[in-house]
Amino acid sequence: MANSSNFVLSCCSTADLTNEHFLSRGIHYICFHYSLNGKEYPDDLGQTIPFHEFYQAMANGAETKTSQISVGEFDTYFRGFLDQGLDILHVTLSSGISGVYNSACSAADMLREEYPDRKIYIVDSLGASSGYGLLMDKLADLKDDGKTIDEVREFALSHRLNLHHWFFSTDLTFYIKGGRVTKTAGFVGTLLKICPLLNMDDLGRLIPRFKIRTKQAVIKKIVEKMKEHVQDGSDYSGKCYISNSDCYDDARAVADLVEASFPKLDGKVEIYSVGNLIGSHTGPGTVALFFWGDERVR
Repeated sequence: MANSSNFVLSCCSTADLTNEHFLSRGIHYICFHYSLNGKEYPDDLGQTIPFHEFYQAMANGAETKTSQISVGEFDTYFRGFLDQGLDILHVTLSSGISGVYNSACSAADMLREEYPDRKIYIVDSLGASSGYGLLMDKLADLKDDGKTIDEVREFALSHRLNLHHWFFSTDLTFYIKGGRVTKTAGFVGTLLKICPLLNMDDLGRLIPRFKIRTKQAVIKKIVEKMKEHVQDGSDYSGKCYISNSDCYDDARAVADLVEASFPKLDGKVEIYSVGNLIGSHTGPGTVALFFWGDERVR
């Protein structure tokens, strides 16, 4: 049996955990890019531009653009591991919201010809932000347990749809700007304090599910959706991550309600930041809740 340490577990920066978390779990990552007022930066988990500073700039009207990882960048990144004699399991941001899976596959296809003895596996997470990060964390557990690259890959493919992603936003500004909400609907929604609740479907696409009035009501609703879909019901003892785009108090309110609803999670919900790449599309005011549950359908 192949030694489990002979492969690299890798993802894109859009898995939105901290650099320290990835380092501690032995997870490697490659950065997307974004620009702020015309200057390009790596999406490096808030290290170059701290999250608060980035979201403050957006709130003040800064222009943002994003670009995915190119085939050439993947080629260079993967070679670094292949030249050390390591196999690669790279899990990408959802193909439902980005073309990065195709770029990674193109690079892997070319490299397989050059490195015929190496395994290069690309898996579509069908996830995003810290939910994608939660999947990576589980894969790191399996690697630490001595599972082979094929076993870890199989788990990712078989269980990626058990990772639930629920999002809400209390600020529609950037949903309007990005064309996901019309100006008229955005104006009315803002006036009525509408907070859209979205989730990720089985194709890894973000789908608006409910229009809920007031922040308090949407916080209650997002935890209700967890109760509806979580594995083991109120006995859930798996990990639960929350990410937020510069609205920590709202994320904390969700975490408090989750911890009150699931006794085994008391004090254990982990809160992260939505990274600057994904945050370029959501803007400030977004909270996302991630947990293991039944299989996502539709």
